[in-house]
Amino acid sequence: MRDQRPQIPQSKIKGIAELRALVAEAKRSGRTVVFANGCFDVIHVGHTRYLQGARAQGDVLIVAINSDESVRSLKGVGRPLQSADERAEIIASFDCVDYVLVFAGPTVDRILRDLEPDVHAKGTDYTSETVPERETVRSYGGRVAIVGDAKGHSSRDMIARILDRSRP
Repeated sequence: MRDQRPQIPQSKIKGIAELRALVAEAKRSGRTVVFANGCFDVIHVGHTRYLQGARAQGDVLIVAINSDESVRSLKGVGRPLQSADERAEIIASFDCVDYVLVFAGPTVDRILRDLEPDVHAKGTDYTSETVPERETVRSYGGRVAIVGDAKGHSSRDMIARILDRSRP
């Protein structure tokens, strides 16, 4: 029997070289390129509000997703719960997202220097002065935007609630 899963837009999942060309074309066309990033391990409403807020900052939204190794180093043993490929596929299915990239490392400085998006969107758990990549963004004339709702949602808390409820 053939796999009956609907086809998620795999064409949205790109490598850095493809994105470089797509960003250059978008800028030539006068479109504003926005860049957001995160682990996106267990999707919750805070993620959707963050991505929608990021998209509202421009015309093209690129979302970078932490690699499995990167998530483990940030979140600890047992994480991520879903592979990078699965997380990329989920984020690619969001209408507000144009392109997805999986990256390794603690920050996206290298990617920002390579792509030079107009806007680097971060969630409300940051301020414009606490964004780790702020100097990189400023160095090429981009801007940092803090978007989404107040940080009242987290995958860590959601996982803890699920575990608490599953205990007798």
